[in-house]
Amino acid sequence: MKNGSILLVEDNPDDEKLTLRALKKNNIANPVKVARDGQEALDYLFDDNQPLPAVVLLDLRLPKVSGLEVLKRMRADPVRKLVPVVILTSSKEESDLTNGYALGTNSYIRKPVDFEQFSETVRHLGMYWLVLNEAPPVGALEKA
Repeated sequence: MKNGSILLVEDNPDDEKLTLRALKKNNIANPVKVARDGQEALDYLFDDNQPLPAVVLLDLRLPKVSGLEVLKRMRADPVRKLVPVVILTSSKEESDLTNGYALGTNSYIRKPVDFEQFSETVRHLGMYWLVLNEAPPVGALEKA
C-alpha cells in the first residue's frame, strides 16, 4: 500500500468497528484516524499540523456537522479540495447521492449490510484509492 492515512468519519461505533475490522482483514495497514462527528473531521482536516489523508471515508448522517457540509467545506478550500473523498453511507436517498456528486465526492458507496460483502467493498476501496489511484503530488495540493 502507498503511504498515507485514511480518515474514517463515522459516528456509529458498530460501523466504525466493522470498517476497521474489514480494513485489517484485507491487510490494509495504512494508519486510520477516526472522526466521530463532522466537526471533529473538519478540525482534523483543517489542522495544519496534521498531514492530509490519502482518502476520506465519509458517512453522511453525522452529529454537529453533516457529511455533505464536511465535503462542501473541503471542496471550497484550495489545499483540501483535491483530497479524495468516498462517501460510505447506508443512505438510500437519491438526494444524498445527487448532492454528494454535486459537491464533489469522488465516489459514493452504499454500505452493504452483510459483513462479507462489506469486507469485499472495503478491499476494493483500499486497492483502488490506496494502490491504483494516482493522487496529485503533495506540493500540488498547496498550489491548487
